[in-house]
Amino acid sequence: MSKSSLPLVLNGERCRFVVIGGGEVATRKVATLVEAGAAVTVVAPEISASIHKLKQDEQRDESRGRARLNIEERAAADEDYQAGDYVVLATDNESVNRSQAEAARAAGAFVCRTDEPRENDFAFPAVVERLPLKIAISTSGSSPALTRLVRDRIEAFIPQDYSRLGAWMERLREKYRREGTSSERGRFWRRLMRSQAPDQVLARREDVADRLVEDLFAGKDVTRGEAFLVGAGPGDPDLLTFRALRLIQMAEVVFYDRLVSPAILELLPDDCERHYVGKARSDHAVPQDQINQRLVDEAEKGRRVLRLKGGDPFIFGRGGEEIQQLAEAGIPFQVVPGITAASGCSAYAGIPLTHRDHAQSVRFVTGHMKDGSCNLPWSELIHPHQTLVIYMGLVGLPEICSQLISHGMPADTPIALVEKGTLPDQKVHTGTLTSMPEYVKGREIHAPTLTIVGSVVSLHEVLQWRSGE
Repeated sequence: MSKSSLPLVLNGERCRFVVIGGGEVATRKVATLVEAGAAVTVVAPEISASIHKLKQDEQRDESRGRARLNIEERAAADEDYQAGDYVVLATDNESVNRSQAEAARAAGAFVCRTDEPRENDFAFPAVVERLPLKIAISTSGSSPALTRLVRDRIEAFIPQDYSRLGAWMERLREKYRREGTSSERGRFWRRLMRSQAPDQVLARREDVADRLVEDLFAGKDVTRGEAFLVGAGPGDPDLLTFRALRLIQMAEVVFYDRLVSPAILELLPDDCERHYVGKARSDHAVPQDQINQRLVDEAEKGRRVLRLKGGDPFIFGRGGEEIQQLAEAGIPFQVVPGITAASGCSAYAGIPLTHRDHAQSVRFVTGHMKDGSCNLPWSELIHPHQTLVIYMGLVGLPEICSQLISHGMPADTPIALVEKGTLPDQKVHTGTLTSMPEYVKGREIHAPTLTIVGSVVSLHEVLQWRSGE
C-alpha cells in the first residue's frame, strides 16, 4: 500500500529549490520550477542546453526584476544545502543521489529523489492549468503513468474557458473583498457559485454575468431559468462535445428524443427530471407545439432545462422552432451543435461523404416531409460526383430508389443503409438502386437508419473499420 501523503500548494516565489543534475529529467523539473517563479539553483558538472536557454530567456525578460535561476557547472557539495531548501536529486547516478540526499537532510532540507520516490519528502504532481486555477494530480511518485493518464483525462474535460472564469472571479474578489462582513461575503460567494453567472462567463457573456452579480449583491432574487438545446450526436457517447457533456451534467429537467441513446441518458444527474418527447413516423409522443411550450414553462420556474436531441438540433431536428419560442418568451438559451447522423454514421461505416475520385459535393435531404409524404425535388438530386444522404428514408426506400432511377440516376448507383449507426449493434447494408428495394423486403432493418447514395459507397468494403457489421 502506498504511504500517506498530504497535498499542499506552495508559493513558488517564496521557496528556494536546489536541483542536482543537468540532464533530461532535471531539465523538466527546472522548467516547472521556473514557470512557478521559484528561485532555482542548478548544480551539475554538465548542464543541458535547454536549461541554459531558460537562463537566457530569463535574462531577456526584464519583468522578473531579478534573476531567479542560477547555474553552477560543478559537482554537488554538502555546502549547497540550507535548512528549509527543497532539493531535487535528478542525476543518473544512484550513489550520488543517495549521498546527496543524506547531506541535504542533515542540513534540514526537504528531498525529492527522481530515481527513488518511496522515501521522498515531497513530489512533483502532474498539473492541469487554467490560470488562476491549477489542479494537481499525484500518486506520491508510486505510479507516474497513472498520474499522467488522469491528468490527460481532466485536461480533455475542463474547457480552456475556465481560465476566463478564473480571471473574472479574481476581478470580482478584488471588487467585493471589503464589502459586508465575513459571513455575508461567504453567503454571497456561495449564492454566486449556485447562480447562472459562472456558466454565463463560460458562454462568453460576461455582461450578463456582471448584471447577475450586481443583482445578487443587492439582495435580489437571481434565480433564472435557462434552456440548453444540445445535440447528442448519432448515439455513441464518445461523440459528445465537451460542452454538451458539461451541460448534460448540469441539467435539472430534460426533454429528450427517441434517437438519444441510453448510454447518453446515463450521464444525466440522478435527480434530473426526465421527460420523453420522442417522435417516430406517425407517432408523436408529444406534439411539437407542446414541447416548445413546456420548455418555456420549465425555464420560467427558474430551472436549467435541457432539450436533448439526437444528431444536430439544426439539421432536421426542429431546433430552430424550439428556440424561436424561447426567444419570444424572453428565456435565455444556449445551443450546442452535435455531430449529425450523416457525418457520424458515414464515418463509422467507412464511407467518406466526399472523395476526389467520387464526389465533390454532398446533399442532405429528409425522406418524409411535414405532411408525411416523400415528395422530393428529384431532378435536383440527380447530379454527377455528388453524394446524396437521406434522413428518415427507410419506410419510403422503394419509392426513393424508383424515383431516382426514373429521373436519370444510373440504376447501378451504389446505396448503403447504415442501421443504428455508431452504436455497438451497427449494421451496414449495401447494394444498388435496383437491388436494395428487394433486399430490404426479406430482412428486418430497424430505425434509425441513414441512407447514403453515390459511388463513395463502393469504398465501404475497403475502409470499414467497425467490427460486427
